[in-house]
Amino acid sequence: MLGPVRIPTAGGQMTPDPDHTDEATQSVDEDDATATHGADRAPTPDEEAAAERAGTEVPESVADAYEEAAEKGANAKGEGAI
Repeated sequence: MLGPVRIPTAGGQMTPDPDHTDEATQSVDEDDATATHGADRAPTPDEEAAAERAGTEVPESVADAYEEAAEKGANAKGEGAI
């Protein structure tokens, strides 16, 4: 049997159990989970123009691929099923 999985942390230390974090990490995670997230800036005029040119039409090939992936996901069995 293999030993515990060790995952390197930002400080270079290895944490033996990623399911159990220290209080400082839990506190930061909780703050991040409740923080409001948004864009860091408004779009530039060039970005707005590019978005307008792109429009909202989706190519049929993209729509077909999306439908196929959604169907496969909905019918997944075993490991990986949601």
